[in-house]
Amino acid sequence: MTLADLGWNDALALTFSPHAAAGLEPARVVCELRRNFYAVQTASGEVLAECGSGFFHHARKPDQFPAVGDWVAVRIRAGEQRADLHAVLPRRTKFSRRASGSEEIEQIVAANIDTVFLVSGLDLNFNPKRIQRFLVAAKESGAEAVVILNKSDVCEDAEKVRAEVEILVPGVPVYITSSITRKGLKALAATYLKAGRTLAFIGSSGVGKSSLINALVRDDALPTAEVREKDSKGRHTTTRRELVVTPSGALVIDTPGMRELQLWGVSDGLDDAFADIKELSSRCRFTGCGHTNEPGCAVRIALEQGELTQLRFDSYLKLKEEKAASLPKVRKPSALASKPGWNHKSEGQKPFRFRFHQDD
Repeated sequence: MTLADLGWNDALALTFSPHAAAGLEPARVVCELRRNFYAVQTASGEVLAECGSGFFHHARKPDQFPAVGDWVAVRIRAGEQRADLHAVLPRRTKFSRRASGSEEIEQIVAANIDTVFLVSGLDLNFNPKRIQRFLVAAKESGAEAVVILNKSDVCEDAEKVRAEVEILVPGVPVYITSSITRKGLKALAATYLKAGRTLAFIGSSGVGKSSLINALVRDDALPTAEVREKDSKGRHTTTRRELVVTPSGALVIDTPGMRELQLWGVSDGLDDAFADIKELSSRCRFTGCGHTNEPGCAVRIALEQGELTQLRFDSYLKLKEEKAASLPKVRKPSALASKPGWNHKSEGQKPFRFRFHQDD
């Protein structure tokens, strides 16, 4: 396997040139192992890479550490199948989410991807609002977004569901697939499984991502598991993010199922995912229209005329509120300090005096 097989190109070579001058080799992260250890593919083969002490001098935040799909600079240890990882190259795209917990931490799910497949199962676990949430994150990533409605073999009218989803995600390709009947796989493979392209499969637990990948590449390399019959929810069969090369030469990243997706930094992604609502808002009579009962509201008119569905608009409002809640809080001046004529002396405050040196 060559670096070109992994997606290496002239632009990456130019970016890597300072590291090459330092005697480092390029490699791509194919699997995240335990903390600070990664399986990386170099021109000479796969090695185990460890973040060296020098790496921590310039990598402080979690998003500065390698993720599956990243290109990195490594130094191979003499006589070993191990390497020291020195730097992460700038990412072209990245699919991120907010890490679980109370702290505001970005977790990068996959990097340098060309297409992100948002997989949803057409069983009891089907949720249109979840598709829209994943779409916002996909738009923010910078990669092409594609919706896959999987498990069509358990759905009586998959085409009807597709028509409903297409209304909720205008302009985004929607495919119906089944790893059992192989429905839709030929069209999906012909369009997207092309040499050198990196594809990421993302979705909730139990939607059949690993089974779908195995069916697409006609392989059983990825483990799969059954889902619970009562609610169609599955356990995390895929326990770590991993990049595999398909027979067609496409690079596929399988990711663990997500119980929930907490959005991270979706300012552009929200506008892109709901471009129709943004365009309607620009036609409202008043700037900053709240789309409630204001006269001349183009959004309300579109809802009344059926040009915009209530479900799509409700999803937009919910995600917009979530985005606003995640923004840093700006501290407002106190009501007292805002009063005209207020001064610190009247309230018993000590005045602030500048101190100057003699030379000043």
